[in-house]
Amino acid sequence: MNPQVVLGGRISGGRLATLLGSWRHGGRQGAVDLATAIELQVADGHLPVGTRLPAERELAEALGVSRTLIGTALDRLRELGVVSSRRGAGSWITSPGRPGPDPGPSSPGLIDFSRAAPYAPPGLVRAVDAARERLPAELGGIGYLERGLLVLRERIAQRYTERGLPTTPDQIMITNGAHHAFVLVLRMLTAPGDRVLVEQPTYPNALEAVRAAHALPVPVALGDDGWDFEGIEAALRQAGPRLAYLIVDFHNPTGLRLDDEGRERLATVLSRSRTPVVIDETLAELDLAETVAPRPFSAGDFSILVGTSSKSHWGGLRIGWLRAAEDVLARLSSARYGLDLGSPVFEQLVLAELLADPEALRLRREEVRRQRDVLARAVPQHCPQWSFRLPDGGLSLWCRLPEPISTRLAIAAASHGVHIAPGSRFAAHGGLERWLRVPFSQPPDRIEEGMQRLAAAAASVHGVAAGLPVT
Repeated sequence: MNPQVVLGGRISGGRLATLLGSWRHGGRQGAVDLATAIELQVADGHLPVGTRLPAERELAEALGVSRTLIGTALDRLRELGVVSSRRGAGSWITSPGRPGPDPGPSSPGLIDFSRAAPYAPPGLVRAVDAARERLPAELGGIGYLERGLLVLRERIAQRYTERGLPTTPDQIMITNGAHHAFVLVLRMLTAPGDRVLVEQPTYPNALEAVRAAHALPVPVALGDDGWDFEGIEAALRQAGPRLAYLIVDFHNPTGLRLDDEGRERLATVLSRSRTPVVIDETLAELDLAETVAPRPFSAGDFSILVGTSSKSHWGGLRIGWLRAAEDVLARLSSARYGLDLGSPVFEQLVLAELLADPEALRLRREEVRRQRDVLARAVPQHCPQWSFRLPDGGLSLWCRLPEPISTRLAIAAASHGVHIAPGSRFAAHGGLERWLRVPFSQPPDRIEEGMQRLAAAAASVHGVAAGLPVT
């Protein structure tokens, strides 16, 4: 098992090499490229403050470079305040990084393409005002609600029922976001050394949660047409995973969606192997198609659905939920005591108000559809060699690059005022260097500007003028 990156822990040379991916720009700037790549991992949170770096010799061997290059890169990182060193104690991360270079007066501010998350909707203030009027009724209680407010659980259950999966409030638990919900399930169902089946690619923070639980991700690659059922069945049979984590609605990052027939087949495979599965529904409500949506995934008691308000409404609410059988929720409640004692009451009231207004979700979908179409036009305009499949929902395009340059492009993009996650972030064990996730969660003008900057960054990596074919 690869060593885990933890606060105050040590990262091995091999693990750091995997994180860095294809960090070289080429030419004679190897030390600068390496320092920038390490700084990018610090900014992304993969190298927390206190993480001890491998010895120079170990890192040089893992990267296949000279110790002189490693030493020069570390000198640069020490100058930037990112790394500290002491004779006999080695080197460690001391700073979350520095701001990126000033992109210039014509390009004000950093454009963050690393997060696929929308801004707050216009109706949020109204919902806050309405929740404030309902708050006095809750003040007579102690405020610790391990399952969550009944009114919110009722509205979430109603939404599942409307989508085709009959649900009662007793099958819902409110959490502090979908990621918190997944961590609860990991805590309940896995032990150190257990395997967790995941898609390849998949949501990076889910991979980090699996590793933080000292479990092992078992990836099954998604094909161009979607899920590899034979591959999933083989992984279940050969690896014996304790849990599966899957995203079947507007998969992050590919945007793929599993149809009803595929859901039934997947449910059969998982039920036959008696493998519990977490279905991440984070993006399920951002359906931009005009067709009838598939029913929510269900494999009976083996399925646990997690959702959140962060994409459909606003991440600042930090409210999510679990949908599971009642006996499963009872076990999750016990597992929760080691993490927290419940979710904030006021934010739950706010989300309950938002869910009572179907117009809010309709307006959000219209906004996201416009942003998607802006990005879909901007990519071929500014980066004609990139290809993608237009998704029917979600918040991002999964773009195929003409060369395996994703990590190098992410590093170059920082100097052009764009923060973007390379394809390797979405892989269990590195790779995916021909892929890049580009979100369309920002206003159209920022999307357009961001693509212009990405095109300039791509040109600097290719060594050609922006917009010209690479030969």
